[in-house]
Amino acid sequence: MRAQDEILLDQSAGEDAEMFLDLRNLKHLVRHGEGQRLEFKMKVKFPEKIVKELVAFANSDGGHLFIGVSDEGKIEGSKFVDEDQFLLEKAISSYCFPSFTYHVYQIPIENGRSVLVYHVFESVDKPHFVQLTTDPNPVCYVRVKDRTIQASKEMKQILRRENEEGMSFAYGDPERWLMEYLRSNDQISLSEFALLCNLPVWLASRKLVLLVLSRVLKIEPGENQDQYSLR
Repeated sequence: MRAQDEILLDQSAGEDAEMFLDLRNLKHLVRHGEGQRLEFKMKVKFPEKIVKELVAFANSDGGHLFIGVSDEGKIEGSKFVDEDQFLLEKAISSYCFPSFTYHVYQIPIENGRSVLVYHVFESVDKPHFVQLTTDPNPVCYVRVKDRTIQASKEMKQILRRENEEGMSFAYGDPERWLMEYLRSNDQISLSEFALLCNLPVWLASRKLVLLVLSRVLKIEPGENQDQYSLR
């Protein structure tokens, strides 16, 4: 997403209703497609699946979900926008925990329909989960570019502890090896670190989490495995 679009999204975070997006700004954002802080859905057919996008925004940088916009960016609006909002509100209440902060409102468009907008704020109570009645295991989601993915065990720990102060770590041989490796290589995964440094996976995981929390490394969540690199 371009810088001016990020500014526009930041402006819409205001508490005043007049800071909400209007149709002109909606069209401007949609023109540039989905991204880290934008997701489009044409309709609320399976609300239990849509709520993962909202949870991912809360666990990441916040964002906007537009109902009534196709993946290709066509703004058609929702014919039954109040019903869509009711279904999503019910799904949020039933499947998402802990609760997160968001604004919901409607933008009328030319065809008499409306786009339903969910503006989700980055949360201070991470991590947030989706737990469906069909699955006893709650799932944590995060946003990566234009995708919503399931968070790893390491990512969940980082979300839970990222606001802790005074984080420290032991700088031993594995950490020294890792710093040298990352000076010559862009990134490393947990499995690579454990294998190349001859560490148990649980210990390699703990070290990487502490290094991220100490602001030495940064993590990029992935579909199959996370990648770690120097800050």
